Amino acid sequence: MRVVIAGATGVVGRQVVPLLVAAGHEVVALSRRAGADTGKGAVRTVAVDALDQAALGAAVRDAKPDAVVHLLTAIPAEINPRRMERDFALTNRLRTEATRTLIEAAYDAGAGRFLAQGLAYAYDPAPASAGPADEDAPFWRHPPKPFVTTLDALRTLERLTSAADGLVLRFGHLYGPGTAYDPAGGSTIRAIRARKMPVVGDGAATFSFTHTHDAATAVLAALAHPDAKGALNIVDDTPTPARTWLPALATLLSAPTPQKVPTLAARLAAGPWATAFLTQLRGATNTRAKSLLTWTPRYPSWRDGFTAELKAYAAGHNEVA
Repeated sequence: MRVVIAGATGVVGRQVVPLLVAAGHEVVALSRRAGADTGKGAVRTVAVDALDQAALGAAVRDAKPDAVVHLLTAIPAEINPRRMERDFALTNRLRTEATRTLIEAAYDAGAGRFLAQGLAYAYDPAPASAGPADEDAPFWRHPPKPFVTTLDALRTLERLTSAADGLVLRFGHLYGPGTAYDPAGGSTIRAIRARKMPVVGDGAATFSFTHTHDAATAVLAALAHPDAKGALNIVDDTPTPARTWLPALATLLSAPTPQKVPTLAARLAAGPWATAFLTQLRGATNTRAKSLLTWTPRYPSWRDGFTAELKAYAAGHNEVA
């Protein structure tokens, strides 16, 4: 199968490309830079501006793909929660404008499969007793104002993908190389080490994590299951509240125990989005993805994945030293 990967140099794309090559697929990697490092094997890289409609469309049509995978984002390495709309403006355009272009070009080229990257933590908050959200749960009905434009873009991406009989892979909080949770210097890891990421209120926000390798294997599985359409949660098996995973991750990092901050104080200091992020998020269940894609995460728990990442980082750091 010839597969176009839009966003091939992102944190998921870098993991997807070598898996596709190893599985015998032909890969056309779309990147902002010519000759970007997209992995080993038979990969053709095409430099293109994803917001240049004519150029992006031509790159896809020229590739004549059997499938198109949309992993385009432009999320800053460190997000200012008070400037979220600004920090996500480009990603929101990629989720709307670039999605339209990719779908139209995929149709013109005769591609039979379209996959797109979504989010598994945009669900409407619910009491803990409601459990993790499945794919039928509604998105956030009354989100914090800074999240409104991002949520609108996600809804547009999902609507366009569904209309094209495609599949949105809703990833959880991504961790692994190059993410905010990268032990080599990711922004969240730095904040935890500096004791600048507190447990807010009762720490009830439930996180569903996804290692970037597990996200990549889900892409591979989705290409092999063309009947899977709509949206699927690609998350680990262990949705966990912030009051549990934050102190546990601090311990794994040998970092100070996170501070506890009242909700009102957090809202005054960091704004409504950061506060909601640490107090209201709902976790997600991967039951449907496991069934429809015959996919299972390598790391069923974030604890397993973070432990593996930290061991790998320590081993590499010691070799360099």
